[in-house]
Amino acid sequence: MMYYTNGNYEAFAKPRKPKGVDEKQAWLVGGGLASLAAAAFLVRDGQMPGNRIHILEEAELPGGACDGLFRPEMGFVIRGGREMENHYECLWDLYRSIPSLEQEGASVLDEFYWLNKDDPNYSMNRATLDRGRSAETGNRFDLSDEAALQLMQLFFTRDEDLYDKTIDDVLDEEFYKSNFWLYWQTMFAFETWHSALEMKLYLQRFLHHIGGLPDLSALKFTKYNQYESLILPLTNYLKEQGVQFEYGVKVTNVLFHFFPDRKVAHQMVLLRSGREETMELTENDLVFVTNGSCTEASALGDNEHPPVVDVESGQGSSWELWKNIAVQNPLFGRPEKFCSDINATRWESATVTLLDDRIAPYVENICHRDPYAGKVVTGGIVTVKDSAWRMSWTFNRQPHFQAQPKGQLVGWIYGLFPDEPGDFVGKPMKDCTGAEICMEWLYHLGVPENEIETLALTAANTVPCMMPYVTAFFMPRAAGDRPDVVPEGCVNFAFLGQFAQTPRDTIFTTEYSVRTAMEAVYTLLDVERGVPEVFGSVYDVRCLLNATHYLLDGRRVTEMRLPLPYKLALHAGLDKLRGTVLEELLERYQLI
Repeated sequence: MMYYTNGNYEAFAKPRKPKGVDEKQAWLVGGGLASLAAAAFLVRDGQMPGNRIHILEEAELPGGACDGLFRPEMGFVIRGGREMENHYECLWDLYRSIPSLEQEGASVLDEFYWLNKDDPNYSMNRATLDRGRSAETGNRFDLSDEAALQLMQLFFTRDEDLYDKTIDDVLDEEFYKSNFWLYWQTMFAFETWHSALEMKLYLQRFLHHIGGLPDLSALKFTKYNQYESLILPLTNYLKEQGVQFEYGVKVTNVLFHFFPDRKVAHQMVLLRSGREETMELTENDLVFVTNGSCTEASALGDNEHPPVVDVESGQGSSWELWKNIAVQNPLFGRPEKFCSDINATRWESATVTLLDDRIAPYVENICHRDPYAGKVVTGGIVTVKDSAWRMSWTFNRQPHFQAQPKGQLVGWIYGLFPDEPGDFVGKPMKDCTGAEICMEWLYHLGVPENEIETLALTAANTVPCMMPYVTAFFMPRAAGDRPDVVPEGCVNFAFLGQFAQTPRDTIFTTEYSVRTAMEAVYTLLDVERGVPEVFGSVYDVRCLLNATHYLLDGRRVTEMRLPLPYKLALHAGLDKLRGTVLEELLERYQLI
């Protein structure tokens, strides 16, 4: 039975070969990070022969949402980027075993660790306004006492009391006025109509990084884009192990036999080269399905054309597959909770390539770093505080692509409000060409207005991408809406990825994909090794006190304007703590 653990006793252990693994085969539906990670755990910990592992992917490349590609007809494209941190326990457990493609004798974890030791990430200008002027947030959260209490109440609310509630249901305008919301909303892409439960889980999951949110020093990044730094080494490892990759294969359904004590996947329906096939399965055929997708039905534009979304809410291969599975049993989740309103789950990004050095000085003026130095540039996103689109943008270490021509820079822009008219172009982001999105960005960089159009057309190439389901996993939900990784009674089937349920971890992360993969493999093969539990900072009084210190911008709790019952309780509590270790801790974190 799969179980959670912590500490290096289990982390360093090698499990024994599971019974009967040589008679089993694995079928992984989808070629994103979750499936690739599951394949790696099947090989490393499950000790399954690689040639008995089959990855079925509808697209022509692996990686799913972790993409990064040069398209000759339009240029460099990255739909999004991945922020990472040191306590991605399952991710680093995986990549310690994946050889680097650049450094002989090193793992991907090794090269990532050394890179971020030598060139630590932090932002020197987190937000701007008035066309490139620093917003002077001063790394402050600017939470009023009322807003801080709202956040505290959310933090301590039980999960079940937040089922199907929105952030708007638990927080109000007083909170939204804070820098905390500015940082939080744009760093994680939260909207006010998203899940209050997920926001609470994020607060608890990343409690140890609260102090690093204002300057993004909590984050770590790969050397190149996510595809070249994470996906390519992993796929290379899997191919060397003999894992079978099949592209252009669309799985449309998995059918089950239901018995009183177990659920057995017995047939898979798929389209190969447009022709429907059925594959009979036995209990020795392990099926792993990535249900749902944040990049499903993404639409690309180019410098001259806006993206055109050609799906309605609920449409898309990954959603249709999950619906076909879910209709068979209530334990398989409720996909309609997440995919039924693309107006609520979409936003737009754009990849901007600077073709020469004419725009770079404006970037440098804001980030205070040379973007050509090969080191951290912006240090994460820069948010344009007064942008109608709620625009943020970033340039990571350059080159961002190994094939990037010398002298070029590749960056990324996104807008949380793509339906709002732009401040310069006067059009909604969703209706803009790549060049027009670039113009809006240049305007907010402070480029003289009479130069904006020329620079957007001749000094840059911009590829927009509308993603209708990019925040689908943030939609309000209740227990059972996301199926368990291995639903109760399933003997040869598991869900993977951002729409599977695992305790305490948070979606929209590489860690979540890898964690669900590890849990699925360890459960179905009964691997003799614990899955690393989610880092327990939420249970560490030091982390709680440190986070409180930063959230109050250094104010002491005794200085807060609290409702009378709170104030009386606080003073009574402090009296009881006098002369104790707890009083010393409160003093150490400057709370009293």
